[in-house]
Amino acid sequence: MSEDMDSNFLPVANIGRIMKQILPPSAKISKEAKETIQECASEFISFVTGEASARCLKENRKTVNGDDVCWALNSLGLENYSQAMLRYLYKFRECNNNNNNSSSSNNNNNN
Repeated sequence: MSEDMDSNFLPVANIGRIMKQILPPSAKISKEAKETIQECASEFISFVTGEASARCLKENRKTVNGDDVCWALNSLGLENYSQAMLRYLYKFRECNNNNNNSSSSNNNNNN
């Protein structure tokens, strides 16, 4: 890969940090390995997002949401990823709702 990195790629430093999390502390990761994962992860994200975006266009919607990404994963034959993503999405939404509710009640108590 050239030095003028494609702007559609995830930052290689972030990729390296994620890779190091799963490896033993003494393990080293070559620049080539990080760049290969960077390209693969970015391509995967583009592939899934493209499928989700096509669904939105078909339904005359402009915004891709988490449900669209889960649908795209399932549509592309990645059911295991889709199910895991759905679980995460529901937990994420639940946490956001709880945070919004608690900040609303705090605002009401302060008035």
